[in-house]
Amino acid sequence: MRVRRTPVLAAIAAAVALIATTVAVPSAPAATERHNPDKRVLERYAADTWKSFEAMAVPATGLPADNIGGNLDPATRSGFTSPTNIGAYLWSTAAARDTGLIGRREAKSRMAQTLDSIAGLERHEDSGMFYNWYDPATGAKLRTFPESSDPIKPFLSSVDNGWMATGLLLAARAEPSLARKADRIREDMNFGCFYNPLENAPAGQIRGGFWDEDPLEAAAVKGNYCGGADVWFTGHHYGAFNTEPRIASYLGIAAGQIPARHYFGTYRTFPNENCDWSWTETKALGSWAEHEGVRVFEGALPYRGMQIVPTWGGSMFEALMVPLFVPEETWGPRSWGVNHPLYVRGQIEHGMQEAGYGYWGFSPSNNPAGGYREYGVDQLGMDGPGYTTDQERTAVDQPYEGCPGREGSPAPTSYGDGVVTPHASFLALRYARDAALENLSNIRQDFDSYGPGGFYDAVAVGSGTVSKRYLSLDQGMVMAALGNALAGDDMRKYVGRGAVEKTLRPLMSEEIFASKGTE
Repeated sequence: MRVRRTPVLAAIAAAVALIATTVAVPSAPAATERHNPDKRVLERYAADTWKSFEAMAVPATGLPADNIGGNLDPATRSGFTSPTNIGAYLWSTAAARDTGLIGRREAKSRMAQTLDSIAGLERHEDSGMFYNWYDPATGAKLRTFPESSDPIKPFLSSVDNGWMATGLLLAARAEPSLARKADRIREDMNFGCFYNPLENAPAGQIRGGFWDEDPLEAAAVKGNYCGGADVWFTGHHYGAFNTEPRIASYLGIAAGQIPARHYFGTYRTFPNENCDWSWTETKALGSWAEHEGVRVFEGALPYRGMQIVPTWGGSMFEALMVPLFVPEETWGPRSWGVNHPLYVRGQIEHGMQEAGYGYWGFSPSNNPAGGYREYGVDQLGMDGPGYTTDQERTAVDQPYEGCPGREGSPAPTSYGDGVVTPHASFLALRYARDAALENLSNIRQDFDSYGPGGFYDAVAVGSGTVSKRYLSLDQGMVMAALGNALAGDDMRKYVGRGAVEKTLRPLMSEEIFASKGTE
């Protein structure tokens, strides 16, 4: 029988979470020993999560399926995979080795097979980038989805290639005997091919990606940024700063393919000087500064007495997937170091107090009612409509002071069937360890939410409906978080050194966000 968290228990959990506003991750043995019960729980989660990757990986290729059924039956593997999925399998294999789940020989064998398969995948010749969808059983580029036969227009995504490159970089450093093989692939990937210098904006932004065949899309923009034949770019750029595409920006900057000033070319929030941006969530608080010759509006959005630099839609993985690999809060103690813990705190307060679900952790995931959906805390996103946390899509219409038609409306008095995803709690583990562990324990105790591959992908906590599938992306975030927690921040140590640290640390260290907590 499902037990709903009571308001009293929810309040206690929230109170615990509210003190977690500083970054504290035990890495020294003495600190780890003080958390032995927690360590054993995390080890169990890691062992079970790794089983899902063992099941998703196709033996003939070492490429993981995008997703698999909750019983881990190979027959339930999806017939497609993506660059992000493949990158996630590479770093998850390293995490499995570093946490003692598999031996060095097995890890090397798995990564070597995957790298051989990656080297054989069809790529866009001029950029060296990977297409969005392949058959994990053969490595063939897909032009139709196997399950539905829907057509696919071959597309090259900047963010998906960012996660592939992350996996390649990590594999090269985690297994030096494979470094030459992994680096040869990665060094052919030119992120400058996504970077639009934007003549009237000196820092520029990256495109969502491009098609190398005419997609017959009205918004597509024909051209190229790195030579070769013209391509058809997405009509949009990634203009929000605190979102997961910044991994592509980081790798491009580290490789010298994108100028360092691009770090300041995306919006912390939109400026608040007039009504041009009144379609966004609400009026930001902040002021202007200049970095690397770029004027930057250092803004934050008000939420429950805090000021937080938002993501685009208000989800956890937008904010916290990148710092699994790049120690942003260490390199930017006055920026990311303030914002990351506050972002987690905002998600906790929404789930436990504002919406009263009794659980928290909102991020894109499988929809327990079927399909895939974005979930997030509306008020923690820049976008006006934003993502929402329940199946009913209960949104908050905040005012935008001084702008006609943006007077707002009363806040919702109730929320519907809230959907939480366990990977969001693992992303929060570094910033609110006790609250994250308690939330996971409650989700596991109160719902049929745990299977042979660890936590299922998502739970609708009102109805108790569970999405009993495992996704490579979401399981990859779990494995990376556990690799850091159990193996001395190994994911970060592999990625966040060398050119990545040399180019990005100075940029992060010079900025002060407008983020702040309650007094």
